[in-house]
Amino acid sequence: MRVLVFFDLPTETNEDRKNYRHFRKFLLNNGFFMLQESVYCRMVLNQSVEKSVRALMRKNKPPKGNVQVISITEKQFNAMEFISGEY
Repeated sequence: MRVLVFFDLPTETNEDRKNYRHFRKFLLNNGFFMLQESVYCRMVLNQSVEKSVRALMRKNKPPKGNVQVISITEKQFNAMEFISGEY
């Protein structure tokens, strides 16, 4: 099972940028890796671990902005298609 996190956080003030860096470091320190900018992923073994990850994320949520979390199966994740254009 995979936990995907999508976030859109403000970066207008120094405080906003600090909160952005803090949340990003929180994700990286808790086993997430970046799929795209502001899209992070973590593999979990079962639903109880997934629930604890979500609870930890609620506890460390940034004061402003939008954070979305979705859990998908490994089969669904592997069906993801990567379509790339020129960089």
